[in-house]
Amino acid sequence: MDLFPSSHFNALLWSTTLLFSLCSPCLIANSDDSTTQTTPCSESDAYHNLNVVLNPNGTLTRLSPPSPVSPPSPDPNLHISVLSNDFPINPSKHTWLRIFVPRNAILSKKKLPLVIFFHGGGFIFLSAASTMFHDFCFNMADDLGAVVVSVEYRLAPEHRLPAAYDDAMEALDWIKTRPADGGWLSLYADYSECYLMGSSAGGNIAYYAGLRAAGQVENHEPLRIRGLILVQPFFGGIKRTRSELRLMSNKRLPLCVADLLWKLSLPEGGDRDHEYCNPMAGEGPERVERIGRRGWRVLVTGTGGDPLVDRQKEVMKMMEERKVKVGGHFTEGGYHGIQDSDLQKAKELYAVVKKFISSCTATE
Repeated sequence: MDLFPSSHFNALLWSTTLLFSLCSPCLIANSDDSTTQTTPCSESDAYHNLNVVLNPNGTLTRLSPPSPVSPPSPDPNLHISVLSNDFPINPSKHTWLRIFVPRNAILSKKKLPLVIFFHGGGFIFLSAASTMFHDFCFNMADDLGAVVVSVEYRLAPEHRLPAAYDDAMEALDWIKTRPADGGWLSLYADYSECYLMGSSAGGNIAYYAGLRAAGQVENHEPLRIRGLILVQPFFGGIKRTRSELRLMSNKRLPLCVADLLWKLSLPEGGDRDHEYCNPMAGEGPERVERIGRRGWRVLVTGTGGDPLVDRQKEVMKMMEERKVKVGGHFTEGGYHGIQDSDLQKAKELYAVVKKFISSCTATE
């Protein structure tokens, strides 16, 4: 099913250097990444930086031109290493997914690990069809030797959390029904080796979808989830971490922008200690024990130049204390969303993920 006809792509023009804050290295403030300030920029600054207007009815006007998008490439006659195609999940919600299958799997009919991926964008921007995420998943399928399923979920504030989590679970339900239908997943995906993965806001979605799935494993058979892969996951909290204070005016992700994204995404009236934002608030630590009891493994990756890095390390430590088998890979420097714009950093990440997947299968 062609969800994105070619005429649609030809009509899209990209005339700005602004890419949105949680996905790429946009210059949305003029200060240096390392600048330390005691006062964050204002909410009005954040609206200006994101180039959005909140309407009285709760919808968002996104003033920048749409980001570049890429169509799927399902034609086996194309000289490319990975084929892709789109499939609807719930037309009433406009949710769908894009499946990436390495050509060598098609030729050999070998079943490969299944990676279910959730894109970033601060919960309010971008799509599984966005070129940066299409390319990321294409290259990841190629480098990992895996079938990658990229999920299109509803965006906030038109659809506030937990809408994205609901869409993630509906995607799992759709995927679990495919092993006998003769399609790509039934032919090439190893349902006994499934991983939930996401970057930035998508890392948050992978985490909370994982918590739900861990509480209802029997509902997702024959899918067998082995682990979660959280790439620079978007978490927050009312109490600031040291990295948030140190990088308050970071040009990639100013603190005021992160705060506004949470305000637009959380349920009405929720603050940054809401369970969807802060995994350590309320019953969050108890809930994560579900993952430990299932024996799933978790990988958390981050960079020292990301204001969220200390929060990510705190969540990893909390999981360790709750007996979850979790490992981290943190590098110096960098910035939030670096893997979306730096191919070399993306390839380094793929190598880390590939090693993680191998470690999961080796512990059977």
